[in-house]
Amino acid sequence: MPTVIASSLRDKRLPTPCLLLDETRLLANCARVSAHVRRQGLCLRPHLKTVKNAELARHCMASPHGPATVSTLAEADYFFRHGITDLCYAVGMVPQKLDRVLALRRQGADLSVVLDAAESVHLLDAALASLRTNDDSPLPVLLEIDCDGHRSGLAPEGSELPAAAEQLRRSTGLCLRGVLTHAGGAYDAPHTDRCATLAQQEGHAVVLAARRLREAGHACPVVSAGSTPTVLLGRYPAGVTEVRAGVYPFMDLTMAGLGVCTLDDIALSVLTTVLGRRRSDGSLVVDAGWTALSADRGLTRQWPFQGYGLVCREDGTLLPGLRVSETNQEHGIISCGPVAPAQAMPGPAACPDLPVGTRLRILPNHACATAACHAGYVLLRDGRPADFLTRCRGW
Repeated sequence: MPTVIASSLRDKRLPTPCLLLDETRLLANCARVSAHVRRQGLCLRPHLKTVKNAELARHCMASPHGPATVSTLAEADYFFRHGITDLCYAVGMVPQKLDRVLALRRQGADLSVVLDAAESVHLLDAALASLRTNDDSPLPVLLEIDCDGHRSGLAPEGSELPAAAEQLRRSTGLCLRGVLTHAGGAYDAPHTDRCATLAQQEGHAVVLAARRLREAGHACPVVSAGSTPTVLLGRYPAGVTEVRAGVYPFMDLTMAGLGVCTLDDIALSVLTTVLGRRRSDGSLVVDAGWTALSADRGLTRQWPFQGYGLVCREDGTLLPGLRVSETNQEHGIISCGPVAPAQAMPGPAACPDLPVGTRLRILPNHACATAACHAGYVLLRDGRPADFLTRCRGW
């Protein structure tokens, strides 16, 4: 724990900017998702790229050993060292990273990887020839399916899908574990009904892919889908076996804008201090810039007035009409005005006259991006600083 944080936890005067995590809200968010997924009879494989901390991961997972999803091999190594053994590395795999994957598997990690092209299967299989030993079991692969054109993946109805599976069947170093998709387009959905429709679209894409592979004689035990919006706002069709979601323990303004949560569910915030006022327009200047908040603007099409985050008092009470409108590296500018297209409470006509030294909290647009700016979280228990939890970092 950094010395300055350790001393501040004792005297309850935290340095700014720093990242605050409300334990009560975190636990409620985790319980909500776990119950929702359980009611659908699905396995929850939480994405730990958001929490990046083993203690917080325990609140998300079904058991101390997983299952879980990671986005970097640094996360895979960190969580494995903390006893989490059932891991899916859900970023397209390349041969240059095979040595790290094999090292973790040889230590006992059940680590699977993701491929999205027949060419990738061929390249990985060729690279394995010089790296595998006779004691290595085949490396499990999930074929990524494109369900919405958002990013990457194989078309569920295309010819490359069975071709990739056939290459896996012929491989001695790889084996097919299943199919996986991610409805990243859900973050562009304008309303909750659209997210629910995307959940069906997401589920049907992987179920179709799995059915085609089974009809061709391939075992396909894992049919994996998920994003926080589609998990919470939709229901998946029969045939999906597991769901993945990541931002739900913290929630953020993006999730609130999509109707996934309310502002009162957001567990993460950045504590900041007023440095002064901008003389040209009276806006407040604080010590949280893009290095503390991130440069993520969130749902700019649906909520163009939220800037880089909404502003609360130090106790977490929202200050209507205030948002971080501009960021420099270490400075944030808080302006006033409507923060939603049809805001019921228009807020003040000018920024309140808050003296230098006033402490405020900023609700983030994107919890993953904001958390990535910080080395760890100050855990708030019953509203008071109780602990400091470090985050895994790197790739």
